[in-house]
Amino acid sequence: MPKKDKVTFFCKHCGHETARWEGKCPACGEWDALVEAPVAKSGPAMRGGNGGNSAARSFSGPLGTPPKALKDYAHERIVRVPVTIGEFNRVLGGGIVPGGSVLVGGEPGIGKSTLLLQLLGALADSQESAWEAGANAGGAPTTFLYITGEEAPSQIAARALRMQGEGKRRTRGAHFDSAHLKLASETDLSGILEMLNTERPMVAVIDSVQTLRDAGIPSAPGSVSQVRECAMALVEAARRLNCAVFLIGHVTKEGAIAGPRVLEHIVDTVLNFEGERRLDLRCLRVSKNRFGSTSEAGFFEMTTGGLREVPDPSALLLDREGHEDKGAGTAIGATCEGTRVLLVELQGLTVPVPGGGSPRRRASGLDVNRLAQLLAVLETKAGVPFGALDVFASAAGGFAIDEPAADLPLALALASVATNRRVREGLVSAGEVGLGGEIRPVPRLEVRVAEAKRLGFKTLLLPARGRADFAASAGVKILRARTLREALAMGLE
Repeated sequence: MPKKDKVTFFCKHCGHETARWEGKCPACGEWDALVEAPVAKSGPAMRGGNGGNSAARSFSGPLGTPPKALKDYAHERIVRVPVTIGEFNRVLGGGIVPGGSVLVGGEPGIGKSTLLLQLLGALADSQESAWEAGANAGGAPTTFLYITGEEAPSQIAARALRMQGEGKRRTRGAHFDSAHLKLASETDLSGILEMLNTERPMVAVIDSVQTLRDAGIPSAPGSVSQVRECAMALVEAARRLNCAVFLIGHVTKEGAIAGPRVLEHIVDTVLNFEGERRLDLRCLRVSKNRFGSTSEAGFFEMTTGGLREVPDPSALLLDREGHEDKGAGTAIGATCEGTRVLLVELQGLTVPVPGGGSPRRRASGLDVNRLAQLLAVLETKAGVPFGALDVFASAAGGFAIDEPAADLPLALALASVATNRRVREGLVSAGEVGLGGEIRPVPRLEVRVAEAKRLGFKTLLLPARGRADFAASAGVKILRARTLREALAMGLE
C-alpha cells in the first residue's frame, strides 16, 4: 500500500502552520481560516540546497549582512526611479524604489494590467528621451520586463499598440515600441527567476502571482503554499538583483487580496486599484508602504486609449449642472484622500417599508455599519424618524469613502430626504458625528475650505470646534455647528 503524502494546514490570514485542522486559527484567532496543503518534498526555489531549482542556485551569496552601527547606514539613501505618470508617482511616495516589491490588487477587469503596462511604457519613454538628450551617455540601456501567466504576449502587445495608436496619436507617457520593453509568458517559478537573472531588468511586472507554480511544491497554482513560496522567492530575487518587482494579485469576493495574509506582509508596498467597472473613474490607494505615506490616492479615468490621469477628481465627481434638479436628498462633502481634498456628492433615499417588514439599510461606496449608526443618531438626537423607512445611501460616481468627515454631509442628505427639505444651495460640509449628537472637529479644515472656494462654493458648514481664522475663509461664509440638530437647522432650507 503506497504511503500517503503528509499534509499541513495554513491560515489564510496570518500564514500560521499547524499539523491538524482546527476551526479557529490559534495564532490570529480567525474562524474557518485553515486550508489544507501538502508538505513540500523539496525546499522552495530560492532556498537553494540539493532540492532547489537551478534558477535559485544561480543567485550566489547570502542576502543578510553582519551587524554594524545604525549610524554607518546614515550615508545610504534610497534613490528612487521617477515615474512620469504623476498620479502613480504620488501613490508610491515619489517614485519606484529599486529592489522593492509592490503588490497590486483589484477586481477582474478593473485595469490592473493596463495600469502596469502603461507604467512600463512610461519608464521606457523616459529612458528613450534621456538617451536622445545624451543624459545616459556611457551607460547601458535598461530593460523593462512584463511576464504574463494569464494572457498571450501577442494579446498584451495588441492592447498596448491599440492604446498607443488610439486617435492616431501616441498615448501620453507611453513608449510601447521601445526595444527595451519586453514581454514574456511564463508560469514556472524557476523559469521566471532564470529570466530575471538573465535580463536584469530595472522593473519587472508579474501577472499574476496566483498563476505561478513552484515545481517543488505538490499543489495547484493559487494555493496558499504556492502563492506564499512563489511570492517570497520573487521578493528575495528583487532584493538580490536590485530590480523592482510588481506583483498583480487577484481579489476575493470580499475585496481582499486572494491568498495568505502573509503575502501582504512580505512585500514592501500594497496598492489597491478600485472603482466601479461600469464607470470610468478608477482610484489607486496604498494600504502599506515601507518607503512612503499610506494615506495617498491616485485617480485615473478609463478611456479607449487606456488610463488617463485625473489631476482634478473633484470636478469629475461633482455634477454641478444637474444639481438643482435633484431635489431633496443630495449634499456635498469635503473629504480628504491623502494630501488632497475631494468634494464628493452624497445622496440619500428613503421609501416606506412594504408590508410592515424589517427596514433595509443599503449603502454604495459607504460603510453600511456607519450608515446604521448615523441613522440611530439622527433619530434619537435630532428627531428625524427612520424606523419605518428603507434607507439607501450612495457616494455618487462610484467612489468609495471611509473618512469620518463624510458623516455630516451624509446626515444632511438623509435628513433632507426624510423631511423633504432641500439642502441649502451651494453648501459644502465636513464633520464627524458622535454618538451623543455632537459635531466633532476634523483635520485640515483650511485646505477643505480652499478647495470648496476654488470650485465656486460660497458657504461651508463646519464643526464649531477647530481653527476658524485661516486665510482661505476670505470671501466664503463659514457656518459653525456644535450639535447635529444645529447643523440641520443651518444646512436645510
